[in-house]
Amino acid sequence: MSFNKIILVGNLGRDPELRYTPQGTAVCNFSMATNEKRRDKNGDMQDITTWFRVTLWGRQAENASKYLQKGNSVYIEGRLKLDEWTDREGNTRQTLDVTATDMHFLSGSGRNEEMSAAASGGGTSNEFSSSSSESKTSDDSGDDDIPF
Repeated sequence: MSFNKIILVGNLGRDPELRYTPQGTAVCNFSMATNEKRRDKNGDMQDITTWFRVTLWGRQAENASKYLQKGNSVYIEGRLKLDEWTDREGNTRQTLDVTATDMHFLSGSGRNEEMSAAASGGGTSNEFSSSSSESKTSDDSGDDDIPF
């Protein structure tokens, strides 16, 4: 048994590019970057950026093209593949390619619920929406209701 799944949260490095296959299936590509901070040998904090090329298909591809743009934050789940290729100078290069199976928009200007519903392909909001009803709490809830 084997398993290939990656979860990314990052920002788009360029606007999505939408095209259609000869059969009419939507395909959207964009690059996205993830960032993390690490200490170098001198103890100074360094930003480490990793770039991924993301491919979405079908309705999610159309929604990504419609709602996303360079700089937006996005959550992606999918399968990871390492592609090797030779550039014009004859150097071997590598690209991290992700075929996305799920997408959630994390940034936007007041359109989070609409974008979230579009990303999931349904009419419900996802857990990353800034206007989630779960974030509303009442002052009358007691610790007695906590199950642990």
